This record gives sequence, C-alpha cells and structure tokens, in this order.
Amino acid sequence: MEKLKQFWMLVLDVWQKGLFETSFGRIFVALSIILLALLVRNLFVKLIIGWFHRMAKKTKTRFDDDALTVLERPMAFIPLVVGIYLAVDYLALSGGLKVFADRLVRSLIVLVIFWAFRNMVVPLSTILRQLERYFTASMVDWLIKAIKVALIFIGVATVLEIWGIRIGPIIAGLGLFGVAVALGAQDLFKNLISGILIIAEKRFNPGDWIKVDGEVEGTVEDIGFRSTLIRQFDKAPVYVPNAKLSDNSLVNYSKMSHRRIYWVIGVEYRTTVDQLRQIRDGIEAYIRDCDAFDTSSAVPTFVRIDRFSDSSIDILIYCFTRTTLWGEWLAIKESLAYEIKRIVEEAGTAFAFPSQSLYVEGLPSDMPEVMVPAGQTTKPASD
Repeated sequence: MEKLKQFWMLVLDVWQKGLFETSFGRIFVALSIILLALLVRNLFVKLIIGWFHRMAKKTKTRFDDDALTVLERPMAFIPLVVGIYLAVDYLALSGGLKVFADRLVRSLIVLVIFWAFRNMVVPLSTILRQLERYFTASMVDWLIKAIKVALIFIGVATVLEIWGIRIGPIIAGLGLFGVAVALGAQDLFKNLISGILIIAEKRFNPGDWIKVDGEVEGTVEDIGFRSTLIRQFDKAPVYVPNAKLSDNSLVNYSKMSHRRIYWVIGVEYRTTVDQLRQIRDGIEAYIRDCDAFDTSSAVPTFVRIDRFSDSSIDILIYCFTRTTLWGEWLAIKESLAYEIKRIVEEAGTAFAFPSQSLYVEGLPSDMPEVMVPAGQTTKPASD
C-alpha cells in the first residue's frame, strides 16, 4: 500500500507541475477555452455578422455592404483572439512565458486591426476614384496598391516592435542592402521608373489598343510595377517590360480622333473624260452627303484622278470616318465599296486589272513552221 501511495503522490506531482511549471489541468482548461472560442466564432459569424449584413441591405448606399463583405474575415477572427487571451490569462504564466504570451496576444490584435484596415482600402477606393478627374485610372490604381503596401509595412513594423525588434536599424540596414541590390537589379528599377513615366505621360490606359513595332499589338489590360499585360487579338496574354513601352515608339489607336480610308482604284484606259468626271463626282458626293464621314476642315477629304498607271487610270480616295470603332469602320468601308462599284458600273466603264501586251514584229527565219490543224486559219500574234 505504501508503494501505491507514493506512486499516487508522484502522479499528482507530475499533474500539478505539468508543462513549463503549469499543471495539466490548467492546460486542458485553456485548450477547452480556445476550442469554445472556435465554436463561438461560428455563431458570431452567423448571428452578429449576419445581422449586420441584413441591416446594411436596408440602406440605400452600397458602401456599408462592401465594407462588411471585406471586414467579415477579420471580424470572424476576433472571438479566437479573445479566446486565446482568456486561455493565457487562465494559465497564469510567469517569467519568460508570460512575456511571450503577452506579446503573442498583442501581435494577434495588431494583425486583426491592420487586416481590417487593408481590406477597407477596397471599398474606400471608390472615394479615391474621384481623383481620376485629375489623374489617370492607372495612377489611382497604383495609389491604392501603395496604400495597401504601406499598411502591411506599418503592421509588420508594429509587430516587430512588440517583440522587441527595433525597426530603425533594420531600415538603415535595408538602405545599405538596397544600394547593393540596385546595382544588380537595374532592369527592375528601370522598369519601375518607366511604368511611372508611362502613367504620368498618359501614353495609354487599360482598355487602349496599342501597337509597338517589333514587340506586340493588342489591348492593354493592366499596367504593373514592372511589366504591362497586353492581350493580343488572338487572346494570348503578353507581359511586356515597361522599359520597352517607354523607350520605343508606340501607336495608341484608341486615341485616334478619326479613322482613315485611303484607297486607290483603277479604271480601264477606255474610260472617257466624261466618265472619269462622273465617277469622281459621284464618289465625292456620296462621301460628303454621308453622315458617317467627317468632311469638315478638321480633316482632309480628297477624291481626285491621281495618275496613269501601267494598266489603269487611278483615282485617289482619301477620307476619314467619324467613328474610331474598328467594327463600325469596317461597315462604313463596305458601304463605300458597294457605292463605288455601283457608280463605276452606272458610268458605263469597268475596273482595270493588271494586263500586259506582247508585240512581235517577226519570227526568226530558222524557226520551225507552225502546224495548223485542218479547218483552222492562222492569226497574227498580238495580245
């Protein structure tokens, strides 16, 4: 019996001393508190946050709905933080463990606060969008990204300060480290500066159709810190370094005020002067009477007999449409082509096609005689 009593006393001693001088009983209770906090978290999300969502739907503005949507996950983390705090308090730690637990709880609180701040940047960005009256949309996007990065940096710095890590020497060290890195990352910084210049100069914006000779042609989707995403017309994405878009010549088709039609049509040489005048006047009248074309002094409009080509008399057509949309421009060109075809046919002539005449004055004497089948006659070589 004495041995059993001693063993029981040993079990009680182990139970009371437990882990890190904390009894297993307190540890199990603390874990139960955390488990209970997880259960309360689910109820908190369904009841409290759900109630906030129902109240937000009754308002006329969308801001509170968007704010609750982005704040839902940080708010759902609050019961767990409270549970950890109560569990640590119940453990009644001492010494280094107490300092560690206190710093852990403080870090979790900072995490929740800055998590919420960072997520709130998205609904608050609607206010920043008003700056698009003064800045480009891409510049506002960069500002929003910079605010998110700044909040993350401040949050990390706060956590480091809680754990006794001074942020000042780290920043100074990063400054020296940055100088060394900059020497090996010149392309990265060049692309970053080029991106800033692109936005400042308003060379293009997301949604614009651009073309860089020898590089890419397509629609701009996103202007990043290092590269720009351009979607080609075959829907393939192309990531182009900002430096190439900043240093090279670039055509921004989306900034066109008009679209040009520049044609040269050829009619047959048998066309008379009166027919040429009828064709020219008919085409010019159609262009000037059609609202799809801009015939004001802002852009030139020409329909002229241009030159005598090898196999045709060429008529120059040079005009601009009001629309800049490619699909509408194609439809206008199609209508113009139909009208030109009708005008030429009504004039009693036809379009010329490349041809070549060969004139032979005589055949060499040593050439063999050409055999002509019975019933056929020879014809002098001409065309």
